[in-house]
This record gives sequence, structure tokens and C-alpha cells, in this order.
Amino acid sequence: MSVVAHRGASEDAPEHTLAAYRKAIEDGADALECDVRLTADGHLVCVHDRRVNRTSNGRGSVSALELADLAMLDFGSWKTEGYANEAPDRQHEDPERTAVLTLERLLELVADADRRVELAIETKHPTRWAGQVEERLVELLGRFGHTKPAARTDRPPQVRVMSFSARSLHRVRAAAPALPGVYLMQFLTPRHRDGRLPPGVGIAGPGIRILRAHPDYVAKAHRAGHRVHVWTVNDEADVALCRELGVDAIITNRPKQVRKQLGLG
Repeated sequence: MSVVAHRGASEDAPEHTLAAYRKAIEDGADALECDVRLTADGHLVCVHDRRVNRTSNGRGSVSALELADLAMLDFGSWKTEGYANEAPDRQHEDPERTAVLTLERLLELVADADRRVELAIETKHPTRWAGQVEERLVELLGRFGHTKPAARTDRPPQVRVMSFSARSLHRVRAAAPALPGVYLMQFLTPRHRDGRLPPGVGIAGPGIRILRAHPDYVAKAHRAGHRVHVWTVNDEADVALCRELGVDAIITNRPKQVRKQLGLG
């Protein structure tokens, strides 16, 4: 069972920061999960929310801000301090805990790791940039060699793309057929209850609530030929449920603790 660090080791470090992802690698995570959004000047950045208000000391939509605007914000102090919406003292910051993270920088971190680390990239929708997100994503992944067919057939490609939007996954598959897709689900709709997924998608991404309510879903997805990656699994009881049901990957804020519970570290 693969353990995927949700927004990095986000229980211990500010989500989507370089510090969170370094910690996840140190903790033994098999893969890193990130969300990507496109800035006004065409850069993919790792930010979950449409607006930066929750995770920074700024305001506004990611899509309306340029990378230089985001670089002026503090994306980390809220995690460890009594956070006020004030200009940070840049002289005393740790950039790895406070600076906005670009997807390009995260790809560099994965490339420089001393072991194989997979990357699960979620495209966020809806967005004002529509297909430009996928276009830029495929272009960037191509520069790092991730759009080519895997050199080895005994293990999956190092990068996969996830989305709640079937259209987004279709765009990625059309441009880069070698990239696996994960169809994320918050609710189990009637069309997917038997394990079927959108055409061309091979991995189901149900939320943990789906497994609690429909524990037979994992077996149905497996019978349909699909793998199952479950989010966001933090409680010990939920980890145990995933292990019992035989899911293929657990996406968690607590990679170190989950690995320990599974006897992996």
C-alpha cells in the first residue's frame, strides 16, 4: 500500500510549502500530493483554495495575481503562530516554510530526491483559465520527462494527474496518454457505484466517507480493473479500514504516523 503525503506532511508543516514536502520525503512518503492553480502570468503554483486568504497574509484569487505578487506573501506563519493578517517580517522568515511554491520547484525537489518519489498533481476546477491549466501542466511535465511512456513496466509512472473534473482528465490524456489519471469523488454517484470510471481513467479516488458508507466499493473498482487511492485518511480507524479493504494508496496529512501504523516505518 502506497502512502501519499497530502499537500506534503501538512500536519507538521504549512501545507504546500517546500518544508512540508521535504518533511514528507524524510518521513518516507511514497508519493507527494499537490494542488495546482494558474497565476495571471501563466505559472503553476501549489495552492489549494481559489483565494489566498486562508493560507497566506494576502487577499485575492490566485488566477488574478501574478507570481511576483504571490512571492510577496507569507504562506506559512499561520501554521505555527497566532497569525494576524499583517505584512511579515521578511528578515526572520524561513523561505521553505513561508514562500509560495511553484510546481516547477516541486518537480525539481522530486528529481533531486535520493530515492524514487511519486507525485500526484490535482488540477483545481472550475477556473477562469479552463484548458490552459492542463496545457501548461503537460508542457511542464514534458520538460521533466514525465510525459514519456515509463521505461519500466513493473511499476507505475512517477507522476499522475488527479481531478474531480472528468473533462480535465480527458484533456490531459489527449495531450499526454502516458500520464495516469485519478478520478476524484466526493460522493458516489449511481453511474460509478459498480466501479466504472470515466473513459481512459484507471484509478478511482474516493473520499474516505465513501468507503465508510460503501465498503464494498473497493472490491467493485478492483473487479473493474481499477486501482483505488483514498483521500484524506488521517484517523487510525480509517487507516485500518483502508488496509482491511485492500486500497492501493492512502492520501494523508500524516505520512510518518500512517507508515508506522501499517508497519512500513
